[in-house]
Amino acid sequence: MEQQTSVKVLSATPQPFIIPAYVLDDLCSRFIINIPQEERLNPIRIFFQIELAHWFYLDFYCIENPDLHTCGIKDFSSQIFRHCPFLNQYAEEVDKRFEDWKQYKMSVPTYGAIILDPEMKFVLLVQGYWAKSSWGFPKGKINEDETEQECAVREVFEETGFNISKFINSNDYFENQMNDQLTRLYIIAGVSLDTEFQTKTRKEIKCMQWFPVDALPAHKKDQTCRSQLNMNSNNFFTIIPFIKQLRKWIMNKKQQNLDLKTGILGPVPNGNTVANVTIPVTGNCRQLTDKQRLKQQQLYNQKLFNDFQEYQKMRDGKINTGQNSATNSGGSKLMPGNGDHSHLATEMVNPKYQRKPIQQTASPKQHYKKILTRDKDEGYSLSEITLTKAHSWTNFKLNFDALWT
Repeated sequence: MEQQTSVKVLSATPQPFIIPAYVLDDLCSRFIINIPQEERLNPIRIFFQIELAHWFYLDFYCIENPDLHTCGIKDFSSQIFRHCPFLNQYAEEVDKRFEDWKQYKMSVPTYGAIILDPEMKFVLLVQGYWAKSSWGFPKGKINEDETEQECAVREVFEETGFNISKFINSNDYFENQMNDQLTRLYIIAGVSLDTEFQTKTRKEIKCMQWFPVDALPAHKKDQTCRSQLNMNSNNFFTIIPFIKQLRKWIMNKKQQNLDLKTGILGPVPNGNTVANVTIPVTGNCRQLTDKQRLKQQQLYNQKLFNDFQEYQKMRDGKINTGQNSATNSGGSKLMPGNGDHSHLATEMVNPKYQRKPIQQTASPKQHYKKILTRDKDEGYSLSEITLTKAHSWTNFKLNFDALWT
């Protein structure tokens, strides 16, 4: 009788990918071995550095080298602990330490600032001692019983020595959620390029430097920084998620400032209408092209100049306001605006009304200035004349500062 033998088939579990030693050497030299001696006893701090190394491995090594496989942060941490000499003794405890760090990380967000110069062309970046050749925004984790803005002010002051409390706006910030960690960066514009920065921490910030915003990479394969800064995009991998948002914010802010400068009378109140010409609010101006905006401004200037000419004629008596009427040869009264052109003949005969022709090369602003100066010398003012025919000037209030700036 044949003896039946049963064969038990074991399902093979996939083995984790072993990261090559040369890759681990580079990652440890960039993010781990430069940690100060006193910080090496803090497992929470070590895991934050391991997380930076993990991001770097996924974003650059795995993308540029197809032979390398991606892996989770937990498996990555185990390989780092076994490879790094001063972490090797804790390799058996890596799982427990990883769980402690994960719980801490999910409960503690980070806050900081994006510091820009007055022209918003340069941004301040800091370089830490631990992350070799890596630049980022000044930021840090919030303390207990500390608000978001207080944390940002404290962290920026500790890392740069600059107090942003007078510049911070609670509504101007960017947020990014990366690996369950929230990062909020407040936008601080208007900081002089001549500002002297001095870190208040010991062996945390290596140096600080202004970088052109246009030269920073907006994605991993962006080679702008290589051509303009002679640096790789991986030197800025922590700021890449914010660059597109930052450039868009700067563009909108510059457009708002331009709209305020190009508006002759400054901000327009409710209704947004002056001299029967509609002036768009700031938000709508963003939708206009430069050519459309220029054409609209030219139309507005022409309308304003035409109203000044009408006011000039009324002041000198060229337009009859109704107090004095003219009579034609047939005895019927002629009123201005009802087919009466007799005042034009008077203007042609009487030298009083003959004025020098306006030069076409002069701008409307130059004509306004000349007219207003003459009116001031002759003792006239807009408030002393009834503008019955210039309806668009009925509620007009002239702002000389806004007109000539």
